[in-house]
Amino acid sequence: MNKLMRVYNKLLEYFGRQNWWPTISKNRRFEIIVGAILTQNTSWRNVEKAIKNLNDANLISAKKLSKVNTKKLASLIKSAGYYNQKAERLKIIAKFLLKNKNPTREELLDVKGIGPETADSILLYAFNKPVFVIDAYTKRIMQRLGYKQESYEELQRLFESSLPKNYRLFNEYHALLVELGKHYCNKKPVCKNCPIKDLCKTRKINK
Repeated sequence: MNKLMRVYNKLLEYFGRQNWWPTISKNRRFEIIVGAILTQNTSWRNVEKAIKNLNDANLISAKKLSKVNTKKLASLIKSAGYYNQKAERLKIIAKFLLKNKNPTREELLDVKGIGPETADSILLYAFNKPVFVIDAYTKRIMQRLGYKQESYEELQRLFESSLPKNYRLFNEYHALLVELGKHYCNKKPVCKNCPIKDLCKTRKINK
């Protein structure tokens, strides 16, 4: 068993299944896409408030969101930060999806406001494509585990070449890394009870 699978198994045993991406509306796929854009530069807690507002206003729909007044939309997603910018981008992606039901990664990257992490989150969580998402937590954890890959593309290739190409595995693994990053492997590591400390090259145990 390679090291990445050992990490996955330890995290799964410790945290349990994360069942990510959490949704509240009937339009799960579009809600995930909305959430992937809203979560840029903010916490998920703030995104949840914005999504609840959108759901209460019956706007978790590409057709409805594409037509809603931009100022009204911005007021509903204010908790997610950068609300004017994100309102514009939500309307752009809504209009895009009305014409592109099954977009490719390249097509998503051509949409204003969508970079590699957001595009891959949409592909993995909304469209069930076996694409591994690399975020700040993943980069930090991999560095501390001793991996030399640094760029988004290098780290993505590392995961996708080392693991079975299965979207459910990628989904669960990424969610578990986020959980580890939030509780243990933050900017200042809390190593003492970390479930993968025995695999970590830094072995810097905080007491």
